[in-house]
Amino acid sequence: MLHLLNAPQRAAVQYLSGPCLVLAGAGSGKTRVITQKIAYLIETAGMDARNIAAITFTNKAAREMQERVATLLPPDRLRGLTVSTFHSLGMKILREEAPHLGYKPKFSILDSADANKIIADQLVTTDKALIRQTASHISMLKNDRISPDKAMAMATSEGELQLAKIYRAYQDTLFAYQAVDFDDLIRLPVDLFEDNEEVLKKWRNKLRYLLIDEYQDTNTTQYQLVKLLTDITGYFTAVGDDDQSIYAWRGANVENLNLLKTDFPKLEVIKLEQNYRSVARILRCANSVIGNNPKLFEKKLWSDLGEGDLIKVVETKSDEDEAKCVADRLRQHMLLNRTTYKDYAILYRGNFQARIVEAQLRNDKIPYVMAAGESFFDRAEIKDILAYLRLIANENDDPAFIRAVTTPKRGIGNVTLEKLGAYAASRQISLFAAVYEEGFIHQIQPAQNEMLHIFCNFIGKLQARAEREPAGQLLQELLGAIDYEAWLYETEEQKPAENKWKSILDLAGWVNKKGEEDGKNLIEIVQTIAIITMLEGRDEEEVDAVRLSTLHASKGLEYPHVFLIGCEEDILPHQNSIESGMVEEERRLMYVGITRAQRSLTITYCSKRRRAGEWQITRPSRFLDEMSVGDVHFSGRLSEKYAPTAEIKKEHASRAAMLMGSLNALIPSAKR
Repeated sequence: MLHLLNAPQRAAVQYLSGPCLVLAGAGSGKTRVITQKIAYLIETAGMDARNIAAITFTNKAAREMQERVATLLPPDRLRGLTVSTFHSLGMKILREEAPHLGYKPKFSILDSADANKIIADQLVTTDKALIRQTASHISMLKNDRISPDKAMAMATSEGELQLAKIYRAYQDTLFAYQAVDFDDLIRLPVDLFEDNEEVLKKWRNKLRYLLIDEYQDTNTTQYQLVKLLTDITGYFTAVGDDDQSIYAWRGANVENLNLLKTDFPKLEVIKLEQNYRSVARILRCANSVIGNNPKLFEKKLWSDLGEGDLIKVVETKSDEDEAKCVADRLRQHMLLNRTTYKDYAILYRGNFQARIVEAQLRNDKIPYVMAAGESFFDRAEIKDILAYLRLIANENDDPAFIRAVTTPKRGIGNVTLEKLGAYAASRQISLFAAVYEEGFIHQIQPAQNEMLHIFCNFIGKLQARAEREPAGQLLQELLGAIDYEAWLYETEEQKPAENKWKSILDLAGWVNKKGEEDGKNLIEIVQTIAIITMLEGRDEEEVDAVRLSTLHASKGLEYPHVFLIGCEEDILPHQNSIESGMVEEERRLMYVGITRAQRSLTITYCSKRRRAGEWQITRPSRFLDEMSVGDVHFSGRLSEKYAPTAEIKKEHASRAAMLMGSLNALIPSAKR
């Protein structure tokens, strides 16, 4: 298949003499390079698939990579190949090496909601903003390889010292629960590899060649994992783009690209600059904008897909007018080009911008889907009830136990659960099993012991009935027994409580329908939900609807026609980024937005926008001044600043005439 690659792609695939960095510009075929290199390593270099690991950041990217590799080689040649996210690889290592860290192999993995509950208890608060902020700080410390003890030693203020103490208590609680959080999945393997040479040798021998996707998104801990696994041989290929590094706010460190040159002096750098996605005008604008950032590596995207239409930069009166303008232009463009709804995306900097656009699209009966929106099964209230169902299906599911036994609160506190976690760890058994052990009963107060037994007996009785009685009936009985509706109204404001209870009723209706139509019992339905959750997003492309997405969520995706809205100062670049000196990252975000477009790009900004109930005059984004003006048709304030050239006037007039001609041709037929 090498003959299908261009020269730099082919060089990246064939280079095996040491560490390799592939600088892959937007739309330059990086996934093709990674998948072809896997095939090349197996077919030509004679490497066993078991010794190769391709690591990426999302399940979707890993799945796509796996599917592409499967078209290149027969299944028997790919047996044992690792294609996973960083966190899945970390989990795999921890599952095998848990005893070295004092964990049992069936340790629990807590999601952010479960972790935030522990932090809320440590803070003794229900202030969600404070809980989120504290969780974010702890996550940053973990990603920067700073332990609780080190955080305490580094503290230079009372606030930092308090944070370090909460971090310490949080980690102690996790360990007592025999649980890890998302960041621990990478941090703990790195700690283990640094402390245990034998275990490190074992994994170096297992994973002899690494391919790392989206390398610019790695944080300090992820880079350390790669470095530890490859430090002796340097057998790896890192694929990334410093111009698309947009995740500093969650710990990504673009300096990791520079570190590669320092830590691996023989690093081979190969640039992929041919873009297979976008027309030339879109790429010239993207290059022009990103050219204002200091560069780690110089590169310029180019394309042989033709010049394409002028990029349109449109000023609208207000955000309502902006939404109407986008809806009208989208409909008009569809009419003239005979496209479908799914050919269009509307991108924005923040979720708050979507509300007005959604209302307008609904008003105009334009179907849309929210990209990377919250899954039904990811809602906190749904996960609360699913914890009970998971525990009924498998009493050894410790995360489900912790969530169910504490939601709603039933007089079982942290101290009791920490003792239960420590006892279960010492006996290498589940939390559920530990409740019934004689050795544990004497470690807690009789009242707590009674509450735990009532809870576990309740689960046990439902377990005994789960395989033979109707699933919907059992779920209704469970909801009544735990009095979840009343608990929601006690702990939430009325409107959120109503919405959450409606979600629970939707779940109950779905479970009942599944049970009746498919003849499934509760255990089988729980397994079905797990599969649905894992496979979510696979059929997204099948829906004929406009995509609405934040710029962050759009990364890695592409659309024939893109509307990029709200390009104003304080939105893009964001006010917080301006104040904190992060404008370069915002510029990279603009670059990502521009390079999502394949054939046409329309950028909008408002002359005024309502904020906190008041109208405010806005300023066009500085990034609009950085575009290659010869490729853009401006309207509004910027049209005075950038008067169109004779060539642009001629092209715009020609397209306007074509537009009128097409409309005139369509109107009579529409009347008929």
